[in-house]
Amino acid sequence: MAKNKNTLKVIPFGGLGEIGKNITAFETEGDIVVVDCGLAFPDGDMPGIDLVIPDITYLLKNAAKVRAIVLTHGHEDHIGALPYVLKDLNVPVYGTKLTLALVEKKLEEHGLKDKVHLQVVKQGQKVKFGTIGVEFINTNHSIADSCALAIETPVGTVVHTGDFKIDFTPIEGEPLNLARFGELGKKGVLLLMADSTGVERKGYTMSERTVGERFVEIMGETEGRIIIATFASNIHRIQQIIDAAVLYGRKVSVVGRSMENVLELAIELGYMKIPDGALIDINSIDKYQDEQIVIITTGSQGEAMSALTRIASSEHKKVSIQEGDTVIVSASAIPGNEKYISKVINELFRKGANVIYEALDEIHVSGHAKQEELRIIHHLIKPKYFMPVHGEYRHLIQHARLAEGMGMNPEDIFILDNGDVLNISSERAVVDEQVQWGSILVDGLGVGDVGNIVLKDRKILSQDGLIMVVISYDSEKNMIVAGPEVISRGFVYVKESDELIDEIKAISLKAFEKNDDKKHSDWINKKNFIRDNIRNFVFEKTKRKPMILPVIMNVTAHDTEA
Repeated sequence: MAKNKNTLKVIPFGGLGEIGKNITAFETEGDIVVVDCGLAFPDGDMPGIDLVIPDITYLLKNAAKVRAIVLTHGHEDHIGALPYVLKDLNVPVYGTKLTLALVEKKLEEHGLKDKVHLQVVKQGQKVKFGTIGVEFINTNHSIADSCALAIETPVGTVVHTGDFKIDFTPIEGEPLNLARFGELGKKGVLLLMADSTGVERKGYTMSERTVGERFVEIMGETEGRIIIATFASNIHRIQQIIDAAVLYGRKVSVVGRSMENVLELAIELGYMKIPDGALIDINSIDKYQDEQIVIITTGSQGEAMSALTRIASSEHKKVSIQEGDTVIVSASAIPGNEKYISKVINELFRKGANVIYEALDEIHVSGHAKQEELRIIHHLIKPKYFMPVHGEYRHLIQHARLAEGMGMNPEDIFILDNGDVLNISSERAVVDEQVQWGSILVDGLGVGDVGNIVLKDRKILSQDGLIMVVISYDSEKNMIVAGPEVISRGFVYVKESDELIDEIKAISLKAFEKNDDKKHSDWINKKNFIRDNIRNFVFEKTKRKPMILPVIMNVTAHDTEA
């Protein structure tokens, strides 16, 4: 670690080169402030995994210096790991009202509600954490109460945009505070860290209001039921859907636990205004004509257990697709989810619904800035150094090129990997260290107990199956008393592959007898010898690599009597 007292260390533990798991530490000699603490959702290479959270070993080793976790907004990729992290690193959490309300709900589910200090801040407020000060700046995003951060340190100011776009006509609250960005730029900004998600898209991101206008048009043209899937956290969009429904005399029902929870919170906190009688219970929809119903649901990403997916597959208990339904998927695909959404859309069409999705209609706008908005921020901030954040590696590269195109010296632009340490002093900035980082896998109640070896086994089982060979051996009489028996799962159906199974039995027996060391302590070697022989044979015959599991049971006369 650098010894200069006037040094700032910027350490990302997630969110770079990936979508999700956003978490970054800002460290001076005596203090650490952590920005965001998000999760990622598993991809196809992680069978059975529920969530992916960041490895915070470095923060735990330096826990005495960690002053707080500050949050930019309430999306899962920025707050979702908090219940797991706070169990080991119990520090105060700062965020705006809606953001902390969502966090509190999560902590309650994990039994941590009364164990963690949550401090609500307002946009424009400044908070001091030892040598580090944080100012919360109003921005626009696809969730209310989003903030950028101006982080004051002994070596200068860092501006972290959080996830943002520039929306001059937001549904609720003020537009992004461009004036404050301009003021910070005039004073001098050491480092800009800016959202890179939308950097590949030219122009400007449309205002959220344009989606609301399209909802009004669609509801005016549609006669049957309307089912709309969107992100549960996008309360501004939900508000516009309800407003459009009320305009045409439709009742609104909500399905999906996360949607119901967020709606309840938003109404309670005053972020949404619902006319009396507009909302009805899902059990009451049959009391109304089809043209009087709008259903808002989760599942815009095609998630396996979401309400829309279950509706499409006729597995939902209360809603089923009927001829004449119009289904609107008001979201764009998070990278990696395209095939899941396509599958759901195809099923909906197959059931007789008319499906409207982003490729066909303007029923979604992004919450992330496009190229021209990013240029505006760069122009206002005029940073000495720039570090693109929040995006896959290609996004970071394109954002770096955008900054170069605006005149920045490439040597002042830093594309980091997770775990890299950007050391900034008054004289220079350099990436010359790396700390421990990684992904912790959450499987049910297990956190971190599933590693690469277990995942590899799961992949083998899912792709090539399992062969289990069971041999019962009497060590006193030095003889096999039963077997070899072959059990196959996900490889071949035993009754239809008698010849292959018989050959596996013969090879197992031959391998067992050839490796004739009778010592119990050396049975591991005997099992490995059997495994290797079967693996080579099976691959030669089938070109497949199932998991081979030899089991040798020591059965003595004493054991039998017992």
